[in-house]
Amino acid sequence: MGGASFRILTFPPTDAYRHMLPSPDPESLAAAVELAVAIRSARLGRAAHATAVKHLSPRPLPAFLSNHLVNMYSKLDLPTAAGTLLSLDPDPSVVTWTALISGSAQNGRPLSALAHFAAMLRASVRPNDFTFPSAFKAAAAARQPLVGRQIHASSFKSGLMDDLFVACGALDMYYKTGLTFDARILFDEMPERNIVAWNAMMTNAVQDGRPDEAIKAFIKLRLHGGIPNTISLCAFLNACAGASYSSLGSQLHAFMIQSGFDLDVSVGNGLIDFYGKCHWVHEARAVFDEMHIKNDVSWCSMVVVYAQNGAEEEAFRVYLDARKEGIRPTDFIVSSILTTCAGLSGLDLGRSLHAAAIRSCINGNIFVGSALVDMYGKCGSIRDAERAFEEMPERNLISWNALIGGYTQIGDAHMALTVFDEMLGFGEVAPNYVTLVNVITACSRGGLTKEGLDLFETMKERFGIEPRLEHYACVVDLLGRAGMEERAYEFIKTMPVRPSISTWGALLGACRLHGKTALGRIAAHKLFEIDPQDSGNHVLLSNMFASAGRWVEATEVRKEMKDVGIKKGPGCSWITWKNVVHVFQAKDTTHEMNDKIQAMLAKLRRQMQAAGYTPDTRYALYDLEEEEKETEVLQHSEKLALAFGLICIPPGIPIRITKNLRVCGDCHCAIKFISGIVGREIIVRDNNRFHYFRDYQCSCRDYW
Repeated sequence: MGGASFRILTFPPTDAYRHMLPSPDPESLAAAVELAVAIRSARLGRAAHATAVKHLSPRPLPAFLSNHLVNMYSKLDLPTAAGTLLSLDPDPSVVTWTALISGSAQNGRPLSALAHFAAMLRASVRPNDFTFPSAFKAAAAARQPLVGRQIHASSFKSGLMDDLFVACGALDMYYKTGLTFDARILFDEMPERNIVAWNAMMTNAVQDGRPDEAIKAFIKLRLHGGIPNTISLCAFLNACAGASYSSLGSQLHAFMIQSGFDLDVSVGNGLIDFYGKCHWVHEARAVFDEMHIKNDVSWCSMVVVYAQNGAEEEAFRVYLDARKEGIRPTDFIVSSILTTCAGLSGLDLGRSLHAAAIRSCINGNIFVGSALVDMYGKCGSIRDAERAFEEMPERNLISWNALIGGYTQIGDAHMALTVFDEMLGFGEVAPNYVTLVNVITACSRGGLTKEGLDLFETMKERFGIEPRLEHYACVVDLLGRAGMEERAYEFIKTMPVRPSISTWGALLGACRLHGKTALGRIAAHKLFEIDPQDSGNHVLLSNMFASAGRWVEATEVRKEMKDVGIKKGPGCSWITWKNVVHVFQAKDTTHEMNDKIQAMLAKLRRQMQAAGYTPDTRYALYDLEEEEKETEVLQHSEKLALAFGLICIPPGIPIRITKNLRVCGDCHCAIKFISGIVGREIIVRDNNRFHYFRDYQCSCRDYW
């Protein structure tokens, strides 16, 4: 191999690396190449290559140095240089081929690795115990079970299947290509099983959604005298979390403490994740606080625990503590904390995180991008959601679902269907059950009853998706909102699955909306059977009777609640100004600005009545005189919050109000009038959706 043959691959050593290059003997140059691999420096490796060509030409490069160079180029993901170097070798050895195959497999080029493996066999070079594991890894990554079986047959003929390293590679390949039965046979036939084999069985069982199988494998490992490692323990914890075996997982925690594994940071992270998924938040926090060493995964795991268990404010505090500790924003922690902003409807917080993602150059990450679309959509800022979606360099199903969900939140059924059709038209991703829940819900909130029913009835035929309980609940809501409560009730009776709380709740809400008290009572009693302690269902039934003027029955429901000790959570609305959250309840007079708020309400009342507004006293929930009812509905919490917003928030800035219950019909009508009178954009998020008020109109078109 003469020097001229290598000039296409090399360049003279730069001054930056000249001092790092040793004397030009082959052994020293090989050491320099190894260093280049260790520090991931292609420039150093090329400089060593150039030095070798310069000083060793015209003699051929020694075989061992050539092998080092092929390995270096492969490991540093420079496949063209590695392949060219191998092609110039008249008699490449198994070491050279293995370096090329291994590098391709490790750098996410499984098809190239398999092509090199096939070329190696054609060249009559026999693979060794290092070649086969790399080939198995490539077959698994490429999802090529047939090729994997052929490699297995080749390794069997070579007599290398007795090697544990090779056998574990085959085992992992079978699991990752979905050939679970073949994997079990291979595992049972292994004459000796090391911890790698056991771990392959457990981790793949967890990833495939078979937690019980992973747990049984761990128990067998212990019965056979095997000693688990950190991978085994984390797999077992994931299995316990997946199967909700909280007690079994806590027993393993005790074993970890006895064995000293609890000091390992990866095990600590696994424990935090396990306790969080089992909803043992206190225990997760205790593990976190006791960890002597925390990495970015530890902080992110704690954020996720709080976010998944409805403690969004605590999640954000942990994130801020992580930043104080010098933890840099990563794609995983930013995408996780963005979900908490969505849960809090914290638009300003979300925008701050968006800025942090841009500063950290991770806003182009697909997970961060999808989380941004989701956050903006759930915070009601659909224009920002659209912009974040359009700026994503690539999109996945989560991205599309997030945008469709954003339109669902504001009740824009036409845009939700348009985006759904675009997703199908691109053909890059197929919808899943979440996609269809979003689209049918959008149809429900937008009044597109026919379109929603058509999608439900054809979802199995068109997309191969079996309707789940969530889809049935969506259809009940769809029919109920359209005033077809009787048809919704008949639909429930024909459901192949047992109706859930959300199913009966949708029917009760529709009956309350349209005054169908008899059917509403049936739905309420079904809800009482499922969850007798939920105050919301009792209150909804009482309010339904009150709206219909049936005060005796409304009072009876309230009395029953009191007799059995059911306490109603207070309805409230809140608004944020200058980083302070101001909370209001109906007829609340405790706010420090109450005098100004009442004066503003009185002024608005006069202006609204002059514009044609008449209070809807059906939403006064107590049996009072008509004038008293008008005064009561004026003191609803969302009106108090709005009055505060008009006093404090300067013109030109949208007023954003959040309510923990459904906005009442009178407040909805009143806010429409107020938006036109004061010329302001008012955004109200209730427990169901967003309402955008502007110029006497609402985005829901009075269908909600």
